Amino acid sequence: MKTSRSKLPDACPELLIRHASDKLALIADSYQRLTGRTLIEPGSDLVATMWTLPQVVLAHGIEDDPIFFFGNRLALELFEVTPEQIIKMPSRLSAEAMLREEREALLERVTRDGYIDDYQGVRISSTGQRFVIKQATVWNLIDERGVKHGQAATFSQWEFLESK
Repeated sequence: MKTSRSKLPDACPELLIRHASDKLALIADSYQRLTGRTLIEPGSDLVATMWTLPQVVLAHGIEDDPIFFFGNRLALELFEVTPEQIIKMPSRLSAEAMLREEREALLERVTRDGYIDDYQGVRISSTGQRFVIKQATVWNLIDERGVKHGQAATFSQWEFLESK
C-alpha cells in the first residue's frame, strides 16, 4: 500500500502512541546520552514532536528478528507503510535481501560502539522504491540502568534510485 503525506494524519496515530509511548522518551534520552546531541527540544510535546520531526526516526526492539515499534510520519512516508504495517515489520525488510548482510554488520558496529553517525546505505520501501540514506545516526536504546531495549535510527538525507 502506497502512503502519501495526505493519507497520514497530522497527529501521531493512537495505534503508534499505544504501541510505542513508553519507549519514545527512551529514543530521545538514549540519543542524547550517547551522542551528546538533542533529538527533540526539552519541554516539547514528546509524541507530537517525534511524529512531526523533519527527519526520519525509526526504532526496533530486541526480538530475534527485530520488529519496528515506531516510525514517525516521515519514516512511514519514505518506506510507504501505514502505522499498522510498521509495527509488524521486521527491520531487516527495510533493506533488500542482498544488502541485509551489510545491514547486519552495521547493527553489530552499533552494538559494539553504542552509536554511529556516518551510516550510508540502500533501503527499500514496501513498493520496491530504492533509496540511499546518507549520514544516518544509529544508536542503541539503553535505559538508565544499562538495559538494552533495541536500536533506533534517524536521518534527513536520502536520494531515490532508479526503480527496478
